[in-house]
Amino acid sequence: MQLAVTAADESHEPAAAALAEALAVPYLGITPEKFIDQYPFVLRRGDLLQLCATGRKAPGPVAVDFVRGAAAHRRKYGGGKGQQIAKAVGIRGSFYPNIVDATAGLGRDAFVLASLGSKVRMLERNPVVYALLEDGVGRLRQAAERDPELGPIAERLHLEPRVESAEAWLSAQNQESIPVVYLDPMFPSRGKSAKVKKEMVAFHEIVGSDEDANSLLAPAFAACYYRTVVKRPRLAPDLNEQKPSLRFEGKSGRFDIYTRHGIPG
Repeated sequence: MQLAVTAADESHEPAAAALAEALAVPYLGITPEKFIDQYPFVLRRGDLLQLCATGRKAPGPVAVDFVRGAAAHRRKYGGGKGQQIAKAVGIRGSFYPNIVDATAGLGRDAFVLASLGSKVRMLERNPVVYALLEDGVGRLRQAAERDPELGPIAERLHLEPRVESAEAWLSAQNQESIPVVYLDPMFPSRGKSAKVKKEMVAFHEIVGSDEDANSLLAPAFAACYYRTVVKRPRLAPDLNEQKPSLRFEGKSGRFDIYTRHGIPG
């Protein structure tokens, strides 16, 4: 296993030890990442859970933070319903479709959609990513008790129990029972692209790419009522070689929309 767990300080040791046991990985106590060379990554349990690369020249950590930083900035200044992601899932006027994000990852798009007014259920299968996501959702709920703006968003954002397979979960749903299914499968990294932050390169290393991504489209489309939306890099091939009903393209990415029924209004 490439991973171990550490604690930021003594107060976090019990939670860190419990996390290591749950993930079945070694627990290294309070050990700074720069002094660890036998594991390329650690989950550092502090006030927030962080995925850290180890060694002296390691990039910064990865965490799920819906309260501060980039998530807070986008919530306040990201463009609201004018964003392409809002148009892609069908948010318009007073219509806010319920959405299943079947490849939630770090939850960034799910949080945006919940901020815009949709109820979002997140699925995630990778146990390390799920731990980060669970920590972020928990801290969002805590912050929502103090910040009335975050309260409604926290109520709309729901993390499902960890799944082993999004394909199996989607296949088990009744046909046309989910208004919108959203897919953003991990695409193979293009190496040392300047557009990819160093810490996200490390994240991609431990998570890998979703080699079974093509198999998600059919059960997603069967389960959706209005549409299935697939987020892709701009030059990536169509998922499962299926041409979408329409696309929204940006500078580096695009949204492919597979439509079943028209959006109201």
